[in-house]
Amino acid sequence: MADSASPGRVVVGGAGGLIGRALIESLRADGHDVVRLVRRPAAAPDEVEWLTDTRPLDPDVLAGASAVVGLNGASIGRFPWSSSYRSTLLWSRITPTRAIARAVRELGDDAPAFASASAVGYYGPFPSGRVDESAPRGEAFLADVCGEWENAALAAGDRARVCLLRTAPVVHPDGVLKPLMLLTRLGLSGPIARGTQVWPWISLDDEVSAIRHVIDAGLAGPVNVTGPTRATANDLGFALAVRMNRPYLLRAPAWALRTVLGRDAVESLLTTDAHVVPAALEASGFTFRHRTVEDAVETAVTDA
Repeated sequence: MADSASPGRVVVGGAGGLIGRALIESLRADGHDVVRLVRRPAAAPDEVEWLTDTRPLDPDVLAGASAVVGLNGASIGRFPWSSSYRSTLLWSRITPTRAIARAVRELGDDAPAFASASAVGYYGPFPSGRVDESAPRGEAFLADVCGEWENAALAAGDRARVCLLRTAPVVHPDGVLKPLMLLTRLGLSGPIARGTQVWPWISLDDEVSAIRHVIDAGLAGPVNVTGPTRATANDLGFALAVRMNRPYLLRAPAWALRTVLGRDAVESLLTTDAHVVPAALEASGFTFRHRTVEDAVETAVTDA
């Protein structure tokens, strides 16, 4: 898939999720042929059933494709993270990724590029300085999940071009804004813990464009898919309150969040502090549509 003027074939796992649906719409708008991997009997010509039994993904499904994109994973926005759900978070990422990596490896030199989802949670809390793709893995539950997730993708082998999409929470009503919009609508929004922790973020438009850019530009290795400017939890929350014309007053203390949602979820998502920068994207000439979290929130709320 050299460029949008040269349509190719792209295989997408996790096609039913927020990012998958938007990516497929974007690809098809430019004339690309998309094959969706689905975890049920195929019901359309563009669908291929997988992961419903012990059979591996047939490499022939990927043969001739220019790229395969793996976006599978249970929602990290479901709380609490019980022991059972922590296992689900891991399994739902590792199993599909291993299946794609195995098929890519078997195709050898004829394999498509493999863009595999990961997350900025790879870095864990990193409260001092900017975090680019050279930073080490952190020491939190989500960091461990991301480490295993990426290792599963890299099992595609040295002959494959594998890109690890370390994605930030998506600023969208079906993404990170979903619980925040409900609280804001009820007049219950305010600082989460201290509120000054830096939250990586990305708009859905830029998420999709970044995935396509990664494929088109030939990028490999880790790529931080995050917005280009620093934003705190307060910046996002206050921007949302302004757009919804609601107050931003009620603080949610960290201890209360840990009690209700669980320590792993709170420390991996809500109180984590890391200024993750999209160094690889910017170095490769990527252009962001939404350069500030305020702009991303405005677009998300307006389009909701």
